[in-house]
Amino acid sequence: MSTITLKGNQVNTLGSLPHVGFTIKDFALVDSGLNVKTLESFEGKKKVFNIFPSIDTPTCASSARKFNEEASNLENTVVINVSKDLPFALTRFCAAEGLNNVETLSDFRGSFGDDYEVTITDSPMKGLLSRAVIVTDENNKVLYTEQVSEIANEPNYEAALAALK
Repeated sequence: MSTITLKGNQVNTLGSLPHVGFTIKDFALVDSGLNVKTLESFEGKKKVFNIFPSIDTPTCASSARKFNEEASNLENTVVINVSKDLPFALTRFCAAEGLNNVETLSDFRGSFGDDYEVTITDSPMKGLLSRAVIVTDENNKVLYTEQVSEIANEPNYEAALAALK
């Protein structure tokens, strides 16, 4: 279990992020067309997983915008936004914001949150995903992780992106 905060109040997650050097687990996430995307869908690409509770909160929206902006400069890299939001809400947000350099996928019927141990286990946000970043190389080896200690804070974009260089 990891302990983080939401506006200073303690919140717990299911566990710890994968360790640097480990190979990430396969997943099944849903895209805007209700198609399932797996690890194989991004084969041979470096991956930045931008994990968050809900796209309809200011910090989550900011992180999606920032990674979208940065993604256009990344070679052989895909940014994958992951939340429990329905694919329709994620699509609406991305269309309204003009975000087209990222994949936005839903864990609404999957086990990504549990498999990656980012599911929030208590508080009013129980069942949602915590704010975290996982960066892998093209062979799915973890290069960088960050479990953001305060849900209302943005991740360390510079450190996450530096891990790709």
